[in-house]
Amino acid sequence: MPDTQAPPPVTVTLKAGPTGPGSIDDFELFYARRALDRFRTLLGRQGLLDLLATDIEEGNAFLRESARTSEGVFKSGTTVLATKGLTSGAFLAWMDEAFAGDESALLAAHPEHYAMGTDSIGARVVENIGPHVCSFYMGGWGTDALSWAADVDELLPESEFPRKMSSNLFLADGTVVGRALIQFGDTPDGFTANLTVYFPVTCPDEVLDHHLRHYAVEFRNWIVAAAAAHT
Repeated sequence: MPDTQAPPPVTVTLKAGPTGPGSIDDFELFYARRALDRFRTLLGRQGLLDLLATDIEEGNAFLRESARTSEGVFKSGTTVLATKGLTSGAFLAWMDEAFAGDESALLAAHPEHYAMGTDSIGARVVENIGPHVCSFYMGGWGTDALSWAADVDELLPESEFPRKMSSNLFLADGTVVGRALIQFGDTPDGFTANLTVYFPVTCPDEVLDHHLRHYAVEFRNWIVAAAAAHT
């Protein structure tokens, strides 16, 4: 019988050369971020939006159709992050400042952030939802949970997670295509973040799972940026 066992994976280990710390993966991430920042800067906000116009149209059509076929029913997933060395209050204060006008800090948190800011409709976000580039708005965002969030299963005790923020996610034509509920609770050495997203129930599961990964990347990087600003 022929041997059908797959060969072992090829591995490459850095033995010598660079004087600074880090792995090859760390080096690649640094250069990828630097290249991305260069293209964002050269294109500018409107240049990026113009470049992605067709992708956004297709992505929003996907969300609109998902909302139509789901008839107001959503499914959810939650990413949980544990932070040490920073309080939730310090982090949220930094976030408030960033959302008030520091778009570059918001965009830097994820490679698939393309625009974040406020226009005539409200707080606009252009980013990937799964494989789709979408442009949507966050509405009703605030410290008081919206009516839909008052009795959801994901709502955590006020005593442990006193800082709560919720929002509908909607397209420019008003179609609600998702929801977000984020909750923060301090711990003896930092805080815990529970980050819940809701998508129309007919969305593929991989769209939901990818957004849970998206949450992990963007909030980790925002927390690290807040900590750097806090010191």
